[in-house]
Amino acid sequence: MADQNTTSTTQTWTHRWTFVLAAAGSAIGLGNLWKFPYMTGENGGSAFVIAYLVCIVLVGIPIMMAEAALGRRGRHSPINSMRGLAKEAGVSRMWELVGWVGALSGFLILSFYSVIAGWAIAYAVDMFSGVFQGMLPEQVEQSFEALALDPVRMSIWHGVFMAMTGFVIARGVHNGLESSVRIMMPALFILLLLLLGYSITETGHFMQAVEFMFAFNLDALTEEALLSAMGHAFFTLSLGMGAIMAYGAYMPKKASIARTIGIVAVLDTTIALVAGLAIFPLVFANGLEPGSGPGLLFVSLTSVFAVIPGGQIIGGLFFLLVVLAALSSAISLVEPLVAWVIERTPLSRLAATVVYCLMVWLLGIGTVLSFNEWSGEEYQIFGMTFFESMDYLTANITMPLGGLLIAIFAGWIMKRAHIAREMNLSSGYFNLWRALCRVVAPAAVLIIFITNISD
Repeated sequence: MADQNTTSTTQTWTHRWTFVLAAAGSAIGLGNLWKFPYMTGENGGSAFVIAYLVCIVLVGIPIMMAEAALGRRGRHSPINSMRGLAKEAGVSRMWELVGWVGALSGFLILSFYSVIAGWAIAYAVDMFSGVFQGMLPEQVEQSFEALALDPVRMSIWHGVFMAMTGFVIARGVHNGLESSVRIMMPALFILLLLLLGYSITETGHFMQAVEFMFAFNLDALTEEALLSAMGHAFFTLSLGMGAIMAYGAYMPKKASIARTIGIVAVLDTTIALVAGLAIFPLVFANGLEPGSGPGLLFVSLTSVFAVIPGGQIIGGLFFLLVVLAALSSAISLVEPLVAWVIERTPLSRLAATVVYCLMVWLLGIGTVLSFNEWSGEEYQIFGMTFFESMDYLTANITMPLGGLLIAIFAGWIMKRAHIAREMNLSSGYFNLWRALCRVVAPAAVLIIFITNISD
């Protein structure tokens, strides 16, 4: 099946849990630390969590299983895997576009994601060094505005984050990807538990956070909330970007895709809920607004860390947690296209990584300037800044399109015997997965796609 002009991926994860950590790292990002907990609290608490989990089972997990299976079957980068799989299925090589759509999504997302991650690095450094200690809330806000209005400083931290990402990717599958996730993901879990322990014992508002997030309020579970649950179930697992397909290419044949992906989904949801229980007690203890998005991280919580006892250390650990979450996601966005470049060109992994990361950094300058020099209407595209247009394009078009095509190919195009061999499920479970992948998941993604575009 392998394309004669490419080199098949021969390296595999040394253990199934390495894939779990890598895939979980791809899924766990900045949104887990504020977006999902906030969505839970505002949309019915545990009623929303139940709806979200149903969407994870019916939409997220089936597509994630399909993407991992395509990667393992193809044993190439997502682009070349789809080319080979299309040839094996006897269909047009245009299905290779699935890989390209994913690569484009990852490239565009990382260009602005790394800018926000650069803020987190800057804040971690400043927090540990005591810059924010004793600051009043208005001074913290002014500090954030000063950062956003300084394109040089933002570009430097954006470059630092891309250099960190490139360092991991350039070291390869075992020395880079495996080694990094084995360190970063346990460190992320430990830091989150430390913050949770602090919120439980020191804030006095832990039960208020529990009530905010888990009070069963069916009336708040509106049609809009259900659509939000469906959309977040898709996006939180990093579907449609080629990351899971790329990681699936390194997955050992004996590993169970269903069991492994199930663990990843549980970890992703658990981290998001624990993050809410760690953050919201601080929010409520200081009379802050829980739904202020990125401003909650860089202004509101920073104002809290500036005045609470031990805030310098607690705040530093928090932003270190944010950096680790962002880095684990970023490396999964780089790997698919770097793997393709290695397969199709004489460039080494190091050279391919440097070129790719430099291109991402250059595109990211558009996001940097969106907060300052290019913030005026004359620089906007359809009423959106460069940053907003990149976010809109990926969240509403390229990612849903990639996920939809993956579900269609695995469910309808790929030969049943081939996909069944990868899934290695009993006939009953396989038929259930195939029904979800062929009908339910594509219908849900289409609903997300149409709703987002119309909005």
